[in-house]
Amino acid sequence: MRFDYSPAPESTAVVDIASSYSLFIDGAMVDSLDGSTFKTVNPATEEVLSEVVDAGSADVDRAVRAARAAFEGTWSRMPGRERGKYLFRIARILQERAREFAVLESLDNGKPIREARDTDIPLAAAHFFYHAGWADKLSYAGLGEAPKPYGVVGQVIPWNFPLMMLSWKIAPALAAGNTVVLKPAETTPLTALLFAEVCQQAELPHGVVNIVTGAGETGRMLVEHPDVDKVAFTGSTEVGKAIARSVAGTRKRATLELGGKAANVVFDDAPIDQAVEGIVNGIFFNQGHVCCAGSRLLVQESVADELLASLKRRLLTLRVGDPMDKNTDVGAINSAAQLARIRELSDIGEAEGAERWSPPCDLPDRGFWFPPTVFTGVSPAHRIAREEVFGPVLSVLTFRTPGEAVEKANNTPYGLSAGVWTEKGSRILWMADKLKAGVVWANTFNRFDPTSPFGGYKESGWGREGGRHGLEGYLHG
Repeated sequence: MRFDYSPAPESTAVVDIASSYSLFIDGAMVDSLDGSTFKTVNPATEEVLSEVVDAGSADVDRAVRAARAAFEGTWSRMPGRERGKYLFRIARILQERAREFAVLESLDNGKPIREARDTDIPLAAAHFFYHAGWADKLSYAGLGEAPKPYGVVGQVIPWNFPLMMLSWKIAPALAAGNTVVLKPAETTPLTALLFAEVCQQAELPHGVVNIVTGAGETGRMLVEHPDVDKVAFTGSTEVGKAIARSVAGTRKRATLELGGKAANVVFDDAPIDQAVEGIVNGIFFNQGHVCCAGSRLLVQESVADELLASLKRRLLTLRVGDPMDKNTDVGAINSAAQLARIRELSDIGEAEGAERWSPPCDLPDRGFWFPPTVFTGVSPAHRIAREEVFGPVLSVLTFRTPGEAVEKANNTPYGLSAGVWTEKGSRILWMADKLKAGVVWANTFNRFDPTSPFGGYKESGWGREGGRHGLEGYLHG
């Protein structure tokens, strides 16, 4: 059954996007010393939003020097309760400007405004609130009575949750007494640049937070800069491995949150309707642009047909289209390059013998779009079951016993997250112990809280973000 909805567009008038942006260094927007420029586009329309700097080595060096001066000047010596006040200010300003940030995030990223409004921005503010409370309690972080910050932290974040990833990185670093140079993803730099205004509005001391935009080369220069003490990266496993090699044998510490290929395991006693909602949220939230997306559905054979029928009925109700419409469930793919990757792996899945199904939907003529897609008849050897698609593509496998479910779920080089659906608490605990995943959700999926640590094993990286464990990554005894 298809439903018609009256459009409910969010106004973009709340956002004033400049035609071009410079770099945020030492508390001010400054021109580049040696960089070029590139355009950032709206993935839903392919319209140019603005022009930003592709920072060069002199720009990165200037940002690192500003961060070092701020660290050695006042920030690291400032009492924790005073640092906490700045984080509280930032959190409150993010709440006050939430609509502005949500609209800009949707325009630059392609995600539905409803998700940016209800998930991304509230969680970003929550991380600053949470870590503001830690700033004067670092002696309870588990690293001795007087843990110390590392110094200058170089942070590189991805394009799937730009502002939320920024908050995951900057909030604990500042609470611990570090200073920051952050590089946002080249396709989604605008909310990071708007965050620079928040830092100014909060009267954050100059140089504590610096933001340099650019592509992969800018990130490499930041990571490899000799005066960076700690590296924090969220992104692809391939780039994470390169960063691990670059910091090996140096004094630098690193936190890496990388790719995933999460299994969502549904047993025969699970509530089907509830499980279907969790499956949809697990893979189609944010167009599947989620490192911990439940991209592999493992369902017990005895309920596979019933669950798949229910899942397909649910997908018929998903609304694909304008991210600025509050009715939209699935927005635009972030870039042409990512769309090509999704199409390639989906075509390979079909060529390898898996059965492909998508609900009928009319995709817009302009922009980067891909329909919600389900593959059945998938085996663990198929590439769509092994490789991270990072799009709205679900691979369905079946199992007979809990042991087989564990074996198939762990048959991946990744280990970021998993979901378990069953009414048996003992089975949930058993599965959580057996699954090689950093996060295991029980009868839910994609639930996040700043108090809870998040991170993976194997090729999903090392270290944690959020909670006391995430704070530890920015301190040493």
